[in-house]
Amino acid sequence: MSFPFARVPPIHCGMGTLQQITPWLRSSNAESVLLVTGRASLQAMGQLCVVEGLIDAAGARHSHLICAGEPSAELVDRTTRQWFGQGLDAVIGIGGGSVIDCGKAIAAMIPHGNSVLDHLEGVGRGLAHSGITLPFLAIPTTSGTGGEVSKNAVLSHVGPEGYKKSLRHENFVPSAVILDGSLLTGAAADITAACGMDAFTQLLEPFLSPTASPLSDAIVWSGLQHLVPNLRSACGEGSADPQVRLNMAYGALCSGIGLANAGLGLVHGLAGPIGGWFPMPHGVICGTLMAAVQQQNWSALKQRDPHHPAIERMARVGRLMPGGSNLSENAAAVDHFTDCLLRWVEELQLPRLSDYGITAADLDRIVEAASNRNNPIALSPSEIKALLQTRL
Repeated sequence: MSFPFARVPPIHCGMGTLQQITPWLRSSNAESVLLVTGRASLQAMGQLCVVEGLIDAAGARHSHLICAGEPSAELVDRTTRQWFGQGLDAVIGIGGGSVIDCGKAIAAMIPHGNSVLDHLEGVGRGLAHSGITLPFLAIPTTSGTGGEVSKNAVLSHVGPEGYKKSLRHENFVPSAVILDGSLLTGAAADITAACGMDAFTQLLEPFLSPTASPLSDAIVWSGLQHLVPNLRSACGEGSADPQVRLNMAYGALCSGIGLANAGLGLVHGLAGPIGGWFPMPHGVICGTLMAAVQQQNWSALKQRDPHHPAIERMARVGRLMPGGSNLSENAAAVDHFTDCLLRWVEELQLPRLSDYGITAADLDRIVEAASNRNNPIALSPSEIKALLQTRL
């Protein structure tokens, strides 16, 4: 019963909570605001003008930055140079995980004016960040990364020497979070599927992690209870239902709290190198690998550690899956769990690794760079390579 727990920001969850933008700006004494959004979804939903009106109602002026695709150090540095010393008071990020990470990094760097590469883990100069940041309001419009409650901002550079690395500090947890169902219905089915599988992965991996605590378990289980029954609906007949979308967003938020406190497993250990070297979106990587990784975990647990406590946890998730509630035997429930994941991958039409240029010749390099940390059982390089081959 001894464990740490990361800080969680104030959370405004529910229909109509977008209105909290105005009091948040007033409480932050913000007169000049940078609004970071994606390319077009907020405009397409007719919500950009609503957000601008709420900023105006707070007596603040704003500028608009578009983050199209995953954020890079170059974009953060360019924006930092533009706004350093210009009296900016706050940053609002409204969009998917990339937008949230972009806004978080910009809020952290504008007060200082230097390059984010001075602080980026693993590829920068290794300098400690002071933790001084502008107030940052995170408003997700997709249900995936949980970045709205995390202390890190992931930046990417794609290519042969590419990377996905974090700018990280306890003070980078957003100042507040808004989850409003009215903003969540605009994502297309393929984006919803990828983001939803990312959120599911970020719930499952902390639940199976050897560093889980009773508090992280309670939060991720609540997230699973809301996300699992709504994932397929959100990608189909329930895509326009704000309550379905809000349940998904709540699950994603819980996933962010879970990963911050119990860590992530092999799916994310593979997503780092794959996302850095190939132009494959993070959620797509998680979605396409989830079933294969859990099948391999189940096979290894049966062979090498049949009494491992993770088996009971996998069985518990299996009973939460559609059609699994009456499965009393753990083995049958885990089989049902992995079968459901395989069906999800096929039904949601998640792309394969080869769709993004990954070949069999790349697998050894990926395996060598992957992290096995916090996986319920340590898989061998040959086991990891074998599961990757099933998704080529």
